[in-house]
Amino acid sequence: MDTNRILAELRAERDRLDRAIAAIEGLNSTGRRRGGRPAAVAAPKRRGRRRMSAAARRKLSRLLKQRWAQGKMKRAKASKPVRRMSRAARKRIAAAQRARWAKVKAQQ
Repeated sequence: MDTNRILAELRAERDRLDRAIAAIEGLNSTGRRRGGRPAAVAAPKRRGRRRMSAAARRKLSRLLKQRWAQGKMKRAKASKPVRRMSRAARKRIAAAQRARWAKVKAQQ
């Protein structure tokens, strides 16, 4: 490790940083007032609140409701259909469950 070379590189880097800092300070120091804002820079113009006409609000409302309705339709189509069990199937399942319980009670 050559410490002399490292020190030389660090000093060169420090000199570059000092020059950059001086250049930036030179840009900021021209025409400054106590208020903190440069004299040459004007304050940005303020714009009032945007106002929307009643017709534009109605149109926007209608379009948004239409968009929400389309989303609802997509979600409804994507969901699985409800499967209902017939009475006969329900009776077969109930009978099989009763038979299983009777078997368990008989073993006890």
